[in-house]
Amino acid sequence: MTDTLAPVRDGKIIDGKAFAADLRANVGRLAAQFEAQARRKAGLAVVLVGEDPASQVYVRSKGKSTLEAGMASFEHRLPAETDEADLLALVEALNADPAVDGILVQLPLPRHLDEQKVIATISPDKDVDGFHVTNAGRLAVGQRGFVPCTPLGCLMLLKDRLGSLSGLEAVVIGRSNIVGKPMAQLLLAESCTVTIAHSRTRDLPDVVRRADIVVAAVGRPEMVKADWVKPGATVIDVGINRVPGREPGKTRLVGDVDYAAVSQVASAITPVPGGVGPMTIAVLLRNTLVAAYANAGLDLASDAI
Repeated sequence: MTDTLAPVRDGKIIDGKAFAADLRANVGRLAAQFEAQARRKAGLAVVLVGEDPASQVYVRSKGKSTLEAGMASFEHRLPAETDEADLLALVEALNADPAVDGILVQLPLPRHLDEQKVIATISPDKDVDGFHVTNAGRLAVGQRGFVPCTPLGCLMLLKDRLGSLSGLEAVVIGRSNIVGKPMAQLLLAESCTVTIAHSRTRDLPDVVRRADIVVAAVGRPEMVKADWVKPGATVIDVGINRVPGREPGKTRLVGDVDYAAVSQVASAITPVPGGVGPMTIAVLLRNTLVAAYANAGLDLASDAI
């Protein structure tokens, strides 16, 4: 059993679940248009190696969401002892398959497999996770490419709530290649003044307190406290941490932000669950559709999705 999250004052919650539902509906509408023009469905291939329980849940959810959006889902489940050469050969086959527009290799992989080598084998034009070094480079220099789904989802929520982000000061807590670094690049592209903070940052609360926008992606339960946050700031909580519940035998999900306290200071905040989490799969579907249009040589309006 999981404890439920107490609500905060009306208007403060950034409802990622509702935004993601709208995004998925828009993806479904455009996926139907794509199928009519291309005479095939947009296709997402997901590769799962091993039997990690959390990964199995994610893959199942991604497959279901892909089908619900009117796209084709190709699942490849491989045993944990799969040889690296066999996995790379599968990725190369998916690169060459015209029915596949996006390729996602579920992480983490078993220890004997080199994750970076596997990601590097995915075609950058089918890398809908946005992890390939080519797409990271495209983001860094302002070229069009695929952006990791979670930070792009965060940016969508911020722009929906705040409109223009130009001139705002943003602090990103966390420097991972999956969230922290691409989040900072996205905010720079929106003309924010950006600081990346991390475990070695001196006087971290003082650094965070400067920010108009705080993005917490550090993986430490409820680390960001109310006195870290400038009154009126917008707070995006990327963390998903399971901690003991208030009753014996129960657990609850919390973010990297002390939600109950920070919600009294911030002008807007994402809850956990129901904030950033639902955006990740919605953006994955969005990226797959963008890839499908590009792979088929069809135009997709830049503001369509």
